[in-house]
Amino acid sequence: MSEIPGDLKFLKSHEWARVEDSGRITVGISDHAQGLLGDLVYVELPNVGDTLEQGAAAAVVESVKAASDVYAPVAGKVVEVNSALSDKPETINEDAYGEGWLFVLEASEPEQLNELLSPDDYAQLLEDEGH
Repeated sequence: MSEIPGDLKFLKSHEWARVEDSGRITVGISDHAQGLLGDLVYVELPNVGDTLEQGAAAAVVESVKAASDVYAPVAGKVVEVNSALSDKPETINEDAYGEGWLFVLEASEPEQLNELLSPDDYAQLLEDEGH
């Protein structure tokens, strides 16, 4: 089973959210998700300034196997994107919880974080799915 950092919250659709010291929320896809997708070849990021609803498709990650939407864990405004992924989408495969982050949100409803899965709950979800 892939390693699951303890400081993250997760969506059932395999996105992660990390609350930074600034209160902003960094978003990416889980190590499990990148493993299922395989080698990533393309990433489509939201634009800085975009306003996202919780659960709305915010980005797309594409591998040789499939394209998958990445959903916003909470409502908010995109304040930063990881533009380095345009040239090196495989960074997500190499470091899903670090350099492979996708975008940063300024949450408009930070209490929505309470609805996300804890690392333990996410591990249980993966176990229940039989992965």
